[in-house]
Amino acid sequence: MNGPVDLSSAGKPDSDAARERVERLAAERGVEFVHLQFIDIPGAIKGLSIPVDRLPACLAEGVWFDGSSVEGLARLAESDLYLRPDPRTFAVIPWETPTTARVVCDLFTPGHEPFPADPRYILKRALADAAEMGFAYRVGAEVEFYLFEEREARGDGREAPLVPLDARSYFELPGERAASLCHEVVRALRGFGYQVSATHHEVSPGQYEVDLAEDDALRAADAIVALKLTVRALANRAGLLPTFMPKPIERASGTGVHLTQRLADLASGENRFFDAVAEHRLSSTGQSFIAGQLAHARGMCAVLAPLVNSYKRLLGGDEAPAHVTWAKVNRGAFIRLPEATGPDATVVEVRAPDPSCNPYLALAVLLQCGLDGIRNQLALPPPTEHVGRQEASANESAVDLLPSTLGEALEEVGWDMTVRSALGQPVFERFSAAKEGEWLAYRHHISDWELEAYLESA
Repeated sequence: MNGPVDLSSAGKPDSDAARERVERLAAERGVEFVHLQFIDIPGAIKGLSIPVDRLPACLAEGVWFDGSSVEGLARLAESDLYLRPDPRTFAVIPWETPTTARVVCDLFTPGHEPFPADPRYILKRALADAAEMGFAYRVGAEVEFYLFEEREARGDGREAPLVPLDARSYFELPGERAASLCHEVVRALRGFGYQVSATHHEVSPGQYEVDLAEDDALRAADAIVALKLTVRALANRAGLLPTFMPKPIERASGTGVHLTQRLADLASGENRFFDAVAEHRLSSTGQSFIAGQLAHARGMCAVLAPLVNSYKRLLGGDEAPAHVTWAKVNRGAFIRLPEATGPDATVVEVRAPDPSCNPYLALAVLLQCGLDGIRNQLALPPPTEHVGRQEASANESAVDLLPSTLGEALEEVGWDMTVRSALGQPVFERFSAAKEGEWLAYRHHISDWELEAYLESA
């Protein structure tokens, strides 16, 4: 038994009941160490481990750590921070020996205030804004990744080329190694308390997808982080090289995270995007939500696609978006409205994010931009079913292009006050500084392609 913690307990506050439940579960499972996990602003998984006998004090008081030791997380004046575990996220890690559990933590200041540069807090703040408007934000995620054979050492000291695990394609049955890995991933995620709706082979050789079932947005972000951790750990144990890089192979499909979103009524749970008599069965709330995300698409792009490599995926084609459009059929649109089979199936799918994004920040800006559309009753333009960046090149004024480089995306996020407000000034400053450093390093780098193309001719 290593699923999500049950908060129910007769006659006791939820927090006390949750702490007691965690302590009892740790004892029953023979846990020896607990990994206290948090996410930094770029989206990397960080943490520290404590022996299990420190768990009761950790649950009650939190654990101090030096935040200045994590790049981009805190200035020296803010170096004293506390990890406060969320007991609902406690779960045993099935592949570690000795028996180890993990718990996701929130960051707090010594004054017991949420740390304003904690990505999980940024999403919680956005969810609170949605709740004030009567909405609960529900999210599902289709997460793609590649599996390669481990690289063999070469005598010349250069890296061996990447070799995909298989030569299969879309929805083909996976080979034994891939199938075994995917099944282990599903079992591990279920142990963490997250539901997987499907796994399958993607378009390119060695490319796979795991679909996380719809959940509360905070749990959905936790689940994406857990999925990436699980795939990496289990693939490495199987002698495979996994990657969530947006575009690891030039002539193959890119790797995305397609997020399905809907707003549920906070009181009734009904889908506020559904309207049985409206066009596309999409309510006025849903229309304005999409319009808000389209209005801020260019400003969000640096958060949804935060690597230099991300923009080699966002060139259009291979079902990756290049334009600020929405569609019913075109899987290359920024936002797609899948065919709905019932009231709860009316969802809004955003297709620009890739697995390198920080899911807490990505969901926060997506939600706040959608809410901005609802507040301002933005009108939804007609759907656009064209495909690809080149196809619309003759009529660029009709639709906006997404940024074509990380540098362009960073300019856009600097101008978009809705996105900046969603991130908050502390996160915006740290995120921008980190990404501008990456962009500058890329601009200064001389690639092998440049040397081969120009060394003899220039």
